[in-house]
Amino acid sequence: MSARTYEVRTYGCQMNVHDSERLAGLLEDAGYARAEAGAPADVVVLNTCAVRENADNKLYGNLGHLASVKAGRDGMQIAVGGCLAQKDRSEIVRRAPWVDVVFGTHNVGSLPALLDRARIEAEAQVEIVEALETFPSNLPSRRESPYAAWVAISVGCNNTCTFCIVPALRGRERDRRPGDVLAEVQALVAEGVIEVTLLGQNVNAYGVEFGDRYAFGKLLRTVGGVDGLERVRFTSPHPRDFTDDVIAAMAETPAVMPQLHMPLQSGSDRVLRAMRRSYRQERYLGIVEKVRAAMPHAAITTDIIVGFPGETDDDFEQTLQVVREARFASAFTFQYSKRPGTPAATMDDQVPAEVVRERYQRLAALVEEVAWTESRAFVGRDVEVLVAEGEGRKDGATHRLSGRARDNRLVHFSVPDGATPPRPGDMVTVRVSYAAPHHLVADGPTYELRRTRAGDAHERATAAPSALSPASPGVLLGMPTVGAPAPSPAGATAPACGHH
Repeated sequence: MSARTYEVRTYGCQMNVHDSERLAGLLEDAGYARAEAGAPADVVVLNTCAVRENADNKLYGNLGHLASVKAGRDGMQIAVGGCLAQKDRSEIVRRAPWVDVVFGTHNVGSLPALLDRARIEAEAQVEIVEALETFPSNLPSRRESPYAAWVAISVGCNNTCTFCIVPALRGRERDRRPGDVLAEVQALVAEGVIEVTLLGQNVNAYGVEFGDRYAFGKLLRTVGGVDGLERVRFTSPHPRDFTDDVIAAMAETPAVMPQLHMPLQSGSDRVLRAMRRSYRQERYLGIVEKVRAAMPHAAITTDIIVGFPGETDDDFEQTLQVVREARFASAFTFQYSKRPGTPAATMDDQVPAEVVRERYQRLAALVEEVAWTESRAFVGRDVEVLVAEGEGRKDGATHRLSGRARDNRLVHFSVPDGATPPRPGDMVTVRVSYAAPHHLVADGPTYELRRTRAGDAHERATAAPSALSPASPGVLLGMPTVGAPAPSPAGATAPACGHH
């Protein structure tokens, strides 16, 4: 008898992506097999996000579609997890009685047992716990990439931002011990991984649980010193907790990349106070200045909310001014949306929707203009690119390959006639010939290939039938990207939740 198959659909932040790798690992550990791309699965798991206002509509719309699929597929099961499951709980089964399992953010490891129980008892299983049972990184994993990996160093958040529902759903911050993080990174590198991204809702508050406010800088140096690891990234830091020792660790540790994603949210001190963001414009720009002094070519990206309750024209102008001064390489821009259960949802002076839209368009245009100016400085420069799989949606038509530069810019590059093509996980050095706001193009003349252990790992993985499938589906982020409002493309990079 063939194994039951599964599919995990992911919405939201990198923490959800990491959780989905754990869900896949748990299911495979329990004897399930990953469904082929495009093939129907016996178990469909929706790992949800609750940050955006339309998250509920998106979930129930997807569940409505799955109801008809399930009706024609005997024995099929549907499970809903993640932040929206933690929030809505039994309401999901009430509105979609064909759902078999609902589980929360704190009991990811329960999924296989809940599926078995639902099948045996022939009724829905809803299990939501209020505190983390097992740190996600202690669970089995099915990694989406053999050359780059997420590593969670903390979960939860101790902040009380008035617009954010995440702390209520992810709980208070829990930190892993540095030795556990290091052991996981070393194990990943032994398997061929050459890039890791350290994850936390508030990553640079790491250490608060064991009383060391400089723990994150120390961790960056320690992880960056692992032999064979070439790139270290992290997301997302909070400006309140950003200390000078972290900047020094970034600048002095060659493996730590010259890239910083640091949410701004608003450039207005008055709005920041209403948001309960415990920093002000001067503090934020001061961090940017110090980072640029230590790493002149660092790419700084951010998150910005437009139309927070009470935001005036002057408040919005201050946000635009910070964008000009900070020279962001890109920004995730959001139109404020009410989240039930947050203080901001009941605040007076909600900004009219048409005003929010107009400001959003102005902000998006400025972000685009600044990003394009920053990108143009790369024309004629050589950049080192970690070759990726599936980053360039038009690569087939343009006959290019794609990957990320050291500062995380997306680079589409050509392989000269007769040259050896790289594998995902290999490094190439290429010369930038054209710059767009959100990507670079390198069509020569420079092309230097360095084959890596990560490329070897990818080759082994794609050659083995039971290993990572190159046709695996992308991550459905469900978030707006930079520019005019539009659905995010699958596989795009989103900021970690908790700072939206």
